[in-house]
Amino acid sequence: MKIYFGRRPFLPVANFYNGRYHPFMDTKSPGFFEQVYKVVRCIPPGKVSSYGRIAEMLGYPRAARAVGYALSALRHPNQDGYTSANVPWQRVVNSQGRISIRHREATANKQAEILRAEGVKVDENGRIDLSVHLWEGLHLVELDDVLSNR
Repeated sequence: MKIYFGRRPFLPVANFYNGRYHPFMDTKSPGFFEQVYKVVRCIPPGKVSSYGRIAEMLGYPRAARAVGYALSALRHPNQDGYTSANVPWQRVVNSQGRISIRHREATANKQAEILRAEGVKVDENGRIDLSVHLWEGLHLVELDDVLSNR
């Protein structure tokens, strides 16, 4: 069932009807983090997505902050082999298109530098034009393939 709100599917409703909406999942669990990493790996160079859009794609429309936690956990080694070297964390920004790393100016500068090297225009305030660089995301079938390693 495809439910549209404007030009793209309104995913919280679509996810509810296709069984993907899981409002009570522990978003700090390793399973959630792994789902985040798999989706973020699909963002192509030159494009960005937001924490909220990643959460929405996964069926957790109110879990933007949990996506941020998952990406910040990449600083530490984990048993699944996901690191900041193999997950393009820099391609995820806030919903206004800004780099939003709190209390770590060096990391924010590094993120802007990496994005510029990938062809993303980042202004001096850390803002990105989402009308140019926003990644549309995955369709439900593609998302199922990514999450199930097909």
